[in-house]
Amino acid sequence: MNTPGSLTYVYAVTHRTGPLGDALDGLHGIGQAPLRFLPLTAGTEPVPSTSLALLAFVASDVPEQDFNETALKNHFEDLDWLEYVARTHHDVVQAVAARAPVLPLRMATVYQDDHRALQALAAQEDVFIQRLDQLRDHTEYGVKIYLTTEATQPPAAAPAPAASPGKAYLQARRAQRHSRDAVYQQAEQAAETIETIASRHATQRVRHAPQRGELTGPQENVVNYAYLIPDDQAGPFQAAIADAAQHFPDLRIEVTGPWAPYSFAMPAVGPTDAPEPPP
Repeated sequence: MNTPGSLTYVYAVTHRTGPLGDALDGLHGIGQAPLRFLPLTAGTEPVPSTSLALLAFVASDVPEQDFNETALKNHFEDLDWLEYVARTHHDVVQAVAARAPVLPLRMATVYQDDHRALQALAAQEDVFIQRLDQLRDHTEYGVKIYLTTEATQPPAAAPAPAASPGKAYLQARRAQRHSRDAVYQQAEQAAETIETIASRHATQRVRHAPQRGELTGPQENVVNYAYLIPDDQAGPFQAAIADAAQHFPDLRIEVTGPWAPYSFAMPAVGPTDAPEPPP
């Protein structure tokens, strides 16, 4: 039941289990609010649907003044606020994912109250159950390919007769272009190799747009894939990627994870659809 002046913030969908319930007792959500399962009960009555009783939202209260529609529009321009909410949301989802199948929901998925949240869960009951079954004993891993700073620089030129400044500039640009073309071809080959490896281990794949700006630093991200890997294939998958990376010295190939299956979960549903957080 909600406290006065609060909304229901939902982090994820999962199956209710005893060990998971015990784990929630030691976790907190946004604003250090205690986490709870929905539905454990609907009001004071048990949830009537047998199948729905297998499902639960992981939820907490959040202040209405900070998470109503107007407040969210303002907060999504506050990078410090965004970082805190995103990190807390992620920590809750990861803690649940370590103990049970989980469908992470979009950051800032809020409902007017617990009753509205339960209505949303009931409306998607069959879809959530099917998706959780597909994700059972699977984990998300990311694979990113970066062009190293050194690889995109032109090779050192041998001493040459004096040339005009204009000609020297054109020669330098031509050498740089050839160097970049070569490393891009290497990145294409690496991407094909990674896809071949993933075809042996992954059950699903999502191609995300390459990251830009502060997320990548001075290196250029050219491939940003997510793979859903059966847990018993995680070790062989990571080992195969690490072995392949040794054959592409001008690239940095990074494997991230294990993650909760953000890239393979259902989108948030319900009466309040918050704006997408920045990447």
